[in-house]
Amino acid sequence: MKGQEPVRDIGERTLEYSLRAIRLYRALADLRDSAGLVIAKQYLRSATSIGANVAEAQSAESKADFIHKYSLAQKEARESLYWLRLLEKSEIVGGCRLDPLIHETDELVAIITTIIVRAKKKDEQPFSLHTSSFILQPSREVMREDRSAEYPLT
Repeated sequence: MKGQEPVRDIGERTLEYSLRAIRLYRALADLRDSAGLVIAKQYLRSATSIGANVAEAQSAESKADFIHKYSLAQKEARESLYWLRLLEKSEIVGGCRLDPLIHETDELVAIITTIIVRAKKKDEQPFSLHTSSFILQPSREVMREDRSAEYPLT
């Protein structure tokens, strides 16, 4: 449809999110703030784990395994949100620089939660482990190009 944003696959979206986490980590490592580096490492671990669990779900051995892998991705996304908020509240990174990443994390939590709920509701129907039916459209705010996502902190 005209004027509608393109639909992005959850696997690609979480891979892009992981790349943004790597850029944030590198920017914080350059600051040489020891507290910031510890928090950045925690964030990097949880943020990259989201996509890893989504990728693992594609090879799930059962519906229960699929739901379990997505539940792990959901927990990691919520943990990532915690670390981002801590970076913001501790003033290690200015909130305006983290706002787009916090927004994307919120959306990932919502999308992953929807995937889990839909997978659990499919009890009456044959279950497919492919998540293409779970592709959701991001908000317009997330789709627009965001230069602050590069995280120049100086």
